[in-house]
Amino acid sequence: MFGIYFGKYLLEKSIITDTQYDELIEKTKNSKVQMGLLAVEMGLMTEEETKEVNRLQQQFDRRFGDIAVEKGYLTEMDVSDILDRQGDAYLLFIQALLEAEIMNMDEIRTELTAYRRDRGLSAMDLEAVKSGDIDRIAPIFIKRAELPEYVKEYFLLTARSIVRFIDRFFNMGAVTKIEEHESPMSSIRNIVGGENFRTALCGERDAIVQVADGFCMNSFGCTAEAAGIDALDAANEFMNWNNGLFASFLSEKDITVVDESPIMKQGPTKISAKNQMYKMPLFVKNKPIDLIVVYDDDTFEVTDI
Repeated sequence: MFGIYFGKYLLEKSIITDTQYDELIEKTKNSKVQMGLLAVEMGLMTEEETKEVNRLQQQFDRRFGDIAVEKGYLTEMDVSDILDRQGDAYLLFIQALLEAEIMNMDEIRTELTAYRRDRGLSAMDLEAVKSGDIDRIAPIFIKRAELPEYVKEYFLLTARSIVRFIDRFFNMGAVTKIEEHESPMSSIRNIVGGENFRTALCGERDAIVQVADGFCMNSFGCTAEAAGIDALDAANEFMNWNNGLFASFLSEKDITVVDESPIMKQGPTKISAKNQMYKMPLFVKNKPIDLIVVYDDDTFEVTDI
């Protein structure tokens, strides 16, 4: 997941092309981090020592860890720790950049510093993004919005649901306050009871299809038709399931709610609310889609345009 965020930054800065971005992300999906790169990142070996071990590895056809231990660069425990981290999201993307000879390590370090500054991330935020853990990443994009905890929990819950059922490589943008939102297609739901809470998933048809296909294939073994109401209905099922989880979360706090029947809009629609309306941009399988939340706001309106 780190590659999605840092890769998008490199794409924005024209350091990589669209084709290179796609190739880099694809390469990280089925790779393991080389032991030498991990050893350097963990501070266990220098780059010169890893190059020496790599040369000996090619010469004698032996495992990296065995040679490094024999040379005294690593212990058996070090090797075990390195093997446990071979799926590291951050290093997988760094390795892909290096292998493609797009950037060297010094250039990567420079751009990481620039990325952190550009995105306004703290050192801890950057470590969270490097981890690839959605429970550490999502709060970075939620915390700056002045929201009640239960609303923040909804955004976090939805992010977890997307990773689990639709696209584990999706990425998100910062939650921002808005007053209106126009969209070609929308699934809008109203949760009533102890909380006045509305949610909407909005986007182009292609983005709705990605949500629908991902949820159906991962959850029910069905396929959503890539057109109109079929895809929108399947995407709405994801929202229904997700909001059901949120209702369970509220019930644990002694708040009883009911998720009403959805409003599904195939045509252009404007959602508006003057007081408490928030948007989280999402990119699901590289398609932009917006998650809208409105809470405690009687000015909420849905208008065909």
